[in-house]
Parts: sequence; C-alpha cells; structure tokens
Amino acid sequence: MDQNFTMNSRDCLQRAWINSMEMVRDFEMFSKKLDDKDVAQVFKKFAEEQGKQAHELRELYNKFDNQNRSSEHHAGHPAHINHQ
Repeated sequence: MDQNFTMNSRDCLQRAWINSMEMVRDFEMFSKKLDDKDVAQVFKKFAEEQGKQAHELRELYNKFDNQNRSSEHHAGHPAHINHQ
C-alpha cells in the first residue's frame, strides 16, 4: 500500500457498508437459487447476520457523517454571526 495514502473513518465505514450490502444480496440470492436446502439455509442465515452488520455499519457511518457535517458547518459559520 502507498505510504502517502491515508484512510479516514468515514471512507472506511462507507466502503465497509457497501461491501456488506453486496454480501447480503449475494447470500440472499444464493439462499433462493440453490437446490441443496441445507446449503441454502446456511446462506439465508449468513444474509441475516450480514444484514445486521450492514445496519450497524450504516448507523456508525450516519453518526460519523452527521458529526462531521456539524463540525464543518460550525467551522464555516462562526457563532457570533447572526443569520437572520
């Protein structure tokens, strides 16, 4: 990996959430299309578990993103300026 490359929490959360949602879709599709019911059941369980992880990642991303936007908003608009 390039030593000049830095990752931030927001980007990592976003990427992890997107990857997690893709896994949910894949596992769900596998569970519906496989002829082996035992294997299909495992993928159904995986889809549900991955869905919970995706939800948690999205919640963290939203919380982080909202905090980030709030701090950017306050940094760009000093409290002593009246916006009426």
